[in-house]
Amino acid sequence: MSQVDVDTSIGYALKRATSALRSAMDDCLRDLDITVSQYSSLELLAQKPGLSNAELARAVFVSRQATHQLLAGLTRDGLVEIEGAGRDQRLHVTTRGMERLGQASAAVASVEQVMIASLSTQEREVLHRNLVACAEALDGNQQS
Repeated sequence: MSQVDVDTSIGYALKRATSALRSAMDDCLRDLDITVSQYSSLELLAQKPGLSNAELARAVFVSRQATHQLLAGLTRDGLVEIEGAGRDQRLHVTTRGMERLGQASAAVASVEQVMIASLSTQEREVLHRNLVACAEALDGNQQS
């Protein structure tokens, strides 16, 4: 017998929301010929230029091996450039990458607005704060 009531489970509701968000992001980014992982990588590298492969992998929640494939596509398309070699490699978004990121960010922001449209500003702030607290609790990074 199941111990989780899917009608009241926060974890199940969160998984449903995550799946719906991912699907909507896939749909809007497909038109831009970019994946959710590529978008996430561009967004992160634009905000934190010079990350290493390992840092990028952790930040976008993929394995280091998957990051190599991800970067192969991004560099092939001229969206990211790699400076240095080996462990000294650093990643940067190109001008072309910034242009694609601008389009992708607008598309993703539009999806997020649809997702939270029924929530008040206060409810959005509480939801954000609670989601961060949940993630930190599971990551073991909760600050006392």
